[in-house]
Amino acid sequence: MHYVSLLIEFLRGRPAVVFWAIALTQGVLWTLVPALFYSAPPGEVPLLLAIGHEFVLGSYLGPPLAFWLGEIAFRLGGMFGLYALAQACIVVAYWAVFSLGRRIVGTRHAVLGVLLMVGISAFTVPSPNFGPSILAAPFWALALLHYWRAVGENDRGYWFLLALDLGLLLLSSYVGVILLVLLMLFTLAMPRGRRALKHVEPWIGLMLFAIVVFPHAAWLCKMYEMVLAGLNDGIAARLSPGAWLALTVVLTHLGLLLLVVLASGWPRKRHERAPEIDRNPVENYARIYVYFFALAPALIAIVIAFAGNRLGPLERIAPLVVLSGLAVVLAAGERVMLYRERLVSSAWLGLLLAPPALVVFGIVFLPWLARTDLAIAQPANAQGRFFSESFQRRTGKPLTYVTGDMRLAPLVALASPSRPHVYFAWAPERSPWASPADIRAQGGVLVWPATDSAGTPPAELKAQFPEMVPEVPRSFAHAVQGFLPLIRLGWAVIRPAQQ
Repeated sequence: MHYVSLLIEFLRGRPAVVFWAIALTQGVLWTLVPALFYSAPPGEVPLLLAIGHEFVLGSYLGPPLAFWLGEIAFRLGGMFGLYALAQACIVVAYWAVFSLGRRIVGTRHAVLGVLLMVGISAFTVPSPNFGPSILAAPFWALALLHYWRAVGENDRGYWFLLALDLGLLLLSSYVGVILLVLLMLFTLAMPRGRRALKHVEPWIGLMLFAIVVFPHAAWLCKMYEMVLAGLNDGIAARLSPGAWLALTVVLTHLGLLLLVVLASGWPRKRHERAPEIDRNPVENYARIYVYFFALAPALIAIVIAFAGNRLGPLERIAPLVVLSGLAVVLAAGERVMLYRERLVSSAWLGLLLAPPALVVFGIVFLPWLARTDLAIAQPANAQGRFFSESFQRRTGKPLTYVTGDMRLAPLVALASPSRPHVYFAWAPERSPWASPADIRAQGGVLVWPATDSAGTPPAELKAQFPEMVPEVPRSFAHAVQGFLPLIRLGWAVIRPAQQ
């Protein structure tokens, strides 16, 4: 008697239930694990919130939408709200791919495509690090879905949603330019696309798109030099940007490749049986559409990275690979044979559950086993509370400004009850909302890693604030101390001018 796993039975009988179970389970996991175990936000989240706190039309890191939404989510729900927003973006991206897939390859094969996306690491481990690329992923996927509805199915009302998707995508990340250009080329290259341009809806959609992006475009015309300078950040040290990006694209698909190899049964016996999941034939136009937008964005991004010798917004690749799973399922043919489904199901569950479990293991045990701590295990709340209370005790006013080290200052500002402004002492032109004069007028705190017992400040910080008097360095314990040394921070208080 042939064994068929419960997952296969559900996939055959209740594919939509399987999809929502997959998407929501992953979303809940990567919301609860950071909210419960991270004592400091991951990656560039503190910097994102420092910029988002100012609600500017753009910054050296790109368009403003991710910064605005991140700040709003943080004000409404704290870090839990921000983590929930990040996972909402992933779930919406999954839903858009599922909706596109069910119109091209059918519901069951569309679910297979989403199942494979769990094996793409860009949508799992880095997803709590909310930023422009995480926000761009759902708008990218929605744009592909609505383009298909507008052109592939000739439902012309979707041109307006497509225009809105593309406008919000460009307000999220400049990587959206790649999709915009590819959609234009694909439309002009295909007869169906050229026929669609004869109707009025695409041109009305173009006007809507221009209205959405106009405020940021006007800002960019004035601040393009700062943005271009910001694109030089984040270049890999050992590899060229193009080689680093190509390697990242390959590595992020290793989980997907593992699932494909296991499901193929290779090497298998000649008469080995397997459950099959079939679908109706797919028209040639749909095949070209899926393959083109699954492969071309990453290839174009790699070419740009090689040509420009910089990464910029291409450093995080989530938007570029949203159709990888659907493309693999489409290439598998009309009858997908799932060999060794028990092993495949176990491997898929491992890809879903192992990464958050490993993160928790690293937070708890690395300080004991390897004497190494993670950035997400820093005592952010203790640091923010100490510096806020110290400033308020000395001046009688809430902390208004923080500056100093590029990593520490945004973290302290994020964890401080008064949510002070962050002045970028390491790059003053990138924080036009604050200046040394503002800090001298209203007071502030300067923080930096202490490298000696006296807490000597960095030379560039001392040059901007020659009147500063360093305090005795403050020590903080890690969230899990283990065998790690204490964190020692140098700091100084700048009193308000009237005091």
